[in-house]
Amino acid sequence: MKNTVELLGHYGSDEVIACSAWTSTSRKLDEKKRKRIPKLIDMLWSEGHETPFEKGSVHFLVDCDIASHIHLLKHRISSLNAESARYKELKEDKIFVPDDWPEAWQNELMLYAAHGNKLYHECIEALESRLGRKRAKESARFFKTYNSRIQADVQFNMRSFANFLKLRNSEHAQKEIREIAQNMLDLVKNIEDNPFRHTLNSWGY
Repeated sequence: MKNTVELLGHYGSDEVIACSAWTSTSRKLDEKKRKRIPKLIDMLWSEGHETPFEKGSVHFLVDCDIASHIHLLKHRISSLNAESARYKELKEDKIFVPDDWPEAWQNELMLYAAHGNKLYHECIEALESRLGRKRAKESARFFKTYNSRIQADVQFNMRSFANFLKLRNSEHAQKEIREIAQNMLDLVKNIEDNPFRHTLNSWGY
């Protein structure tokens, strides 16, 4: 009953971002020039030269409640594709339950979601012969609650990832999307050899 984030892959590094910026002069690298990468990365970000950061990207698989999925869609500059109840019947009935609620209210939410899921499947079965399978599936979604969990494939370039973290890894963001953003950040920080360490440092992480 928890939201989860998995890092599927990444492209690029601080070096790729730096070389993109150096294209206007010379991309040729030697050890002396490589040592300048941290300072260059910091200068690029602090002075608003953000285009080179689009040359790196991070790719996640997110399993989250529909309310958080809406936050991923809003204010985003990313590539996102998600599990669709319009095209298939959601048979797993995955739900999310807030861990900061009293136990009695957690139980109430689980019962409410279970009832909604039961009606969802019954509605599909009842409407299929009258409306067809497609319409039955897409309209039965009205019984799904906001805490139903779906899977989303999300990719950010590093410029858009910074924007997402600024908006969603914030004390002003909803707890659930804030935790997803923090999990994403932790996964990127722990990529082997930490290829984006100077980029993250320039963002204050």
